[in-house]
Amino acid sequence: MARYRKKPVEVDAVHYDGTNRDEVAAFMGQTGKVEETKVPGPGRGLHDGIVIHTLEGDMTASVGDWIIRGLQGEYYPCKPGIFAAIYEEA
Repeated sequence: MARYRKKPVEVDAVHYDGTNRDEVAAFMGQTGKVEETKVPGPGRGLHDGIVIHTLEGDMTASVGDWIIRGLQGEYYPCKPGIFAAIYEEA
């Protein structure tokens, strides 16, 4: 079995803090549409979130998630712990 290492790649991203839906929409530009929604969160009840349209279909992002623009112009949400483990500021 061979081992593989992820190539170093720089991506653009914006941190969704629950108050910056317009910033996320501007970041995504013409290719993305951002809608407010409620998502299940820790504990009980629903919390603020957004729906973003991706190549794989609609995905939800919770407050604290990062929205990433990939190498081919695609967008996707990423949980903060995963983002911190994979990316560092360039």
